[in-house]
Amino acid sequence: MTGVPPTECLEASAVHFRRGTRVILDDVTISLRSGEIVALLGANGAGKSTLFRILLGFLKPERGEVRLDGMPLNQFSRRALARRIAYVPQAHVAPFPYSVRDVVLLGRLAETGIFRAPQAADHHTVDEVLERLAITHLAARPYTEISGGERQLTLIARALAQGAGILVMDEPMTGLDYGYQVRLLQHLVDLAGSGHTVLFSTHNPEHAVQVATRIAVLRDGAIMVDGPPPEIITPPLIRTLYGVAVSTLTNAEGQMVIVPVMEPAPSAAM
Repeated sequence: MTGVPPTECLEASAVHFRRGTRVILDDVTISLRSGEIVALLGANGAGKSTLFRILLGFLKPERGEVRLDGMPLNQFSRRALARRIAYVPQAHVAPFPYSVRDVVLLGRLAETGIFRAPQAADHHTVDEVLERLAITHLAARPYTEISGGERQLTLIARALAQGAGILVMDEPMTGLDYGYQVRLLQHLVDLAGSGHTVLFSTHNPEHAVQVATRIAVLRDGAIMVDGPPPEIITPPLIRTLYGVAVSTLTNAEGQMVIVPVMEPAPSAAM
């Protein structure tokens, strides 16, 4: 499979973006380095999707800049960016019943271009990523007929087939059952262990603390806090973001656990 660049770094500095008179992002600075898993936590409307589009080069900030390995993002062609940064959307509906293998093979377009037929090396890369994500058995299945969790793994496989070192994932756990959520979180850990950089957005702080090396909290278009999970995820922050009370504990494996604090039921009137 295409090697992972060893020192991939993506940085947004003082990024400002507005739509009409509404400020969407206000002086946002965030960096991603090789081997990190960064969770972007925030409510709907906080600006997460807009920040992703700017990091991917789909939107241009009004002020500030984005750099990839020290070079301004606008100096890269779309094809060059696709070789470095892969996007995994929250939801994807294929217009035709492509096989899972064909969907993953589309990731090779960053290398082959649209006018060259896939070569043996491209098919070998697809075989490797399907095996890596344990979805080889789905290869011939129509993408339109597999489960939501299987589709998400297929999209991750397509991103890996690009050979990109950075994966940007928009709420990848949405709609997945518990088993697929756990398996997907483990895949994120494995990807970071192999040198990939992973940025994913989530509404669920439990997903963030389970796998992230850093958590950035986006609120009202600005980075509220950014740092290691134990320093970021605190009961006061959860109450501020979500309006609920929690306790944070450490289990026997040294992992943080977030436990909701339930109010006692009101006593029945006598």
